[in-house]
Amino acid sequence: MSDAPVLACHALDKTFDSGPAPVQVLHGVDFALTRGEQVAIVGASGSGKSTLMHCLGGLDQPTAGEVKLLGQPFSSLNEKRRGALRNRSIGFVYQFHHLLPEFSALENVAMPLLIRGTPAPEATARAMALLERVGLGARVRHKPGELSGGERQRTAMARALVANPACVLADEPTGNLDRKTAESVYELLLELNQEQGTSVVIVTHDLDLASRMDRVLTLRDGGLHEV
Repeated sequence: MSDAPVLACHALDKTFDSGPAPVQVLHGVDFALTRGEQVAIVGASGSGKSTLMHCLGGLDQPTAGEVKLLGQPFSSLNEKRRGALRNRSIGFVYQFHHLLPEFSALENVAMPLLIRGTPAPEATARAMALLERVGLGARVRHKPGELSGGERQRTAMARALVANPACVLADEPTGNLDRKTAESVYELLLELNQEQGTSVVIVTHDLDLASRMDRVLTLRDGGLHEV
């Protein structure tokens, strides 16, 4: 097995030019995520945590520096190749679940596999197994509007993990939940991380939850710092 990081960035900069003056959000960020590792990123609102996640996940292009995914030059790939590698290797979980409202929980979870070209019976079976694992076996035919907040977030988590990605990027995955539900969702994510060996990066404001991770990093003044 390769010792190369699952996900890494070097000298990462991100500047936004949309306002009256350029705003540099990220400056010289270096980061490496090893296989199976759990990392929390904390920081003040507006510090650039979501921007960093978008750059790491290939959803936004850095102004300078590079991102590597599974040893490949992720940020410099063309859009089609970057999208294909992202679909195979990264799962995303957001504060707001971003489930497709017209589809059932089962269809939402199967979607990444179907996009990849997995035959429908196999995609459905894998989605069903993971929904049962997250305690939603009786809710698979329900649409997002018929699920509670915790159920929607567990569905989103199943969707992120169904393709056995190398890493999951979770941006405030419990920020819209009450404390008890947040605890259960967080514990489930860490259990699945240990079972599947998937690396996890979580952006969170909750320092108590962050402290359970292998590492905690703070984003301030555009750079990442060890806590």
